[in-house]
Amino acid sequence: MSAASQLKREIGLFSAIAIVVANMVGTGIFTTSGFILQEVGSSSALLLGWLVGGAFALCGALCYGELGARYPQAGGEYVYLREAFGKPVAFLSGWISLIVGFSAPIAAAAIAFSVYLLKAVGADADRVVTLFGVPAVTFSLPMVLAIAVVALLSILHAHSLRVGSRVQNLLTLFKIALIVTFIGAGMFSSGGSTDHISEGLSLGVLLDGKFAVALIFISFAYSGWNAAAYLGGEIQRPSRNIPLAMLAGTLIVTALYLLLNLVYVYALPPEDMSGVMEVAAAAGTGLFGPGIGRWLNGAISLGLLSVISAMILAGPRVYYAMSRDGIFFPLFGRVSSARHTPAPAIGLQAAIAIIMIISASYDKLLVYIGFTLSLFAMLTVVGLIRVRRAGTDEAPAYRTWGYPLTPLFFILGNLWIIVFSIKSRPAPVVWGIITIAAGLGMYLYFHRGRLQPREKKASNPPVVRTLLSDRGEIEMNPSKPKEDLS
Repeated sequence: MSAASQLKREIGLFSAIAIVVANMVGTGIFTTSGFILQEVGSSSALLLGWLVGGAFALCGALCYGELGARYPQAGGEYVYLREAFGKPVAFLSGWISLIVGFSAPIAAAAIAFSVYLLKAVGADADRVVTLFGVPAVTFSLPMVLAIAVVALLSILHAHSLRVGSRVQNLLTLFKIALIVTFIGAGMFSSGGSTDHISEGLSLGVLLDGKFAVALIFISFAYSGWNAAAYLGGEIQRPSRNIPLAMLAGTLIVTALYLLLNLVYVYALPPEDMSGVMEVAAAAGTGLFGPGIGRWLNGAISLGLLSVISAMILAGPRVYYAMSRDGIFFPLFGRVSSARHTPAPAIGLQAAIAIIMIISASYDKLLVYIGFTLSLFAMLTVVGLIRVRRAGTDEAPAYRTWGYPLTPLFFILGNLWIIVFSIKSRPAPVVWGIITIAAGLGMYLYFHRGRLQPREKKASNPPVVRTLLSDRGEIEMNPSKPKEDLS
């Protein structure tokens, strides 16, 4: 594999942490707390939910950190599941990353961005185009803005990793500064009341099905803690920096989320917060008045650009890895020789996100994303246990703290979320199952229809490539140096 066709290690530790933070802090924290309160019924249970969600995310980051240190390649879960269970399960993970892990959250974040921005400028959500004085076409401004921002940021990241990561860092720093300022100003504001959070809390709420459903929304807000894993082929000193980035990023975000939710419940009584999507803007208006609330809407919309940008950056590395393994369209394994970016994979992701913006509602997207991602995150951590038990790889520099309790807590927590998702919200879960079934069909197409002929063509000299198993291992002609598959 020529150097021009490979990804380059250009991302340092700071940028890796910024990518993790940017992937995590986004749509969820600004939009889900109202839905969560509607489920659990009290602000104390809401805060407990965010604490439990942070514990799940931290355990996941500790486990993924070891997998990232073992397999520092582009692709994240796809690579980890390939090593633990083989290509069929890995392909399903990559397929889910394409549809659910990145494209759907990009769509949700872009929708939230447009809603906040339009509230900031006081524009109507819908516009009617007239022809000769007669209404001809009605189009949605939020939809147009959402599509535009996905397209523009995708072009930016296809142009250059260096420029894209610098823009990403600036957006992330702006977003963190915005949240820290909002938290500080909110806590010293006289516009709220501590009576909003004074009710007692019974730990029995942890066994309530509604609390488990609330964790679906919370898990969506925390998703992104594994972002550094997807860029394993581009992070410098990966065995050290991948675990550090995930751990540091998750701890930072957990602290911010708890403090931000304290401000929300301080600002708003439960009845005013329940079911509200633009909860951050509502809290800002309650604390500082409608004038400041409008400015806050604009600032949040700019902050949401960071999470859209981060997901556009991370996701295509999964499809790139799948294509390199011969189980996805070859086009999406190509890298620009001049810019070293997987531009075709970025374009594919943008197209799917735009389709979702046009066709899906926001709340259904959240449950669909939360259920499906919980399933594959749990399976990935099961893969860590399997890899450890097999003992075929050299022990990495970083090993999961608290093993085996850490992975067991993560697995049981996600299993709990999955079971209650199926019981309480069957429709989005059915769509998640349909997505997985479609992925199985796609794998059979690539494995039987495309992979077999490719093996036959590759059986001729000068280089012999033999598929050893569904683990993606390649045996090279001994007379040639072994190719770097990362």
